[in-house]
Amino acid sequence: MLTTEIANLVGVTPETVRFYTRKGLIIASRDPNNGYKIYDQSAADKLMFITHARNIGFSLKQIEEIIDSSQSGQSPCPTVREMLNNKIIETKHKIEQYQKHLVLMEETYAEWQLEPDMTPNGKSICCLIDDWSDKHQVNFTKEKPNDN
Repeated sequence: MLTTEIANLVGVTPETVRFYTRKGLIIASRDPNNGYKIYDQSAADKLMFITHARNIGFSLKQIEEIIDSSQSGQSPCPTVREMLNNKIIETKHKIEQYQKHLVLMEETYAEWQLEPDMTPNGKSICCLIDDWSDKHQVNFTKEKPNDN
């Protein structure tokens, strides 16, 4: 199968196939006539496995560990269960954090509905955010920006 054929078979983009090939997760041979990559059924099966594992929530690093464990003749199942349990705990924590953040955003939005629009005065960029910072005593610690 060519790159586009395996991609269509599994339901991913050709770029996804190329990416996993570059990462060494799936292997292709070369057509000696034209140099095109050719994938066999085992590559399609592995690509399907990777796609399913990604959909469940496993990272590529975890998927590599699972594949390595399987190829060494060991059952990856205990590790997979543990990984998924850890992912469940992590996801619940993220949901909790997002719920708290959502409440904060909703409360702030409700407060801002009552505030007048003000023109920047050279000191302030946006009075809504400046006033919010004053009221909520923002802790100015070094945090990574979160663009989510």
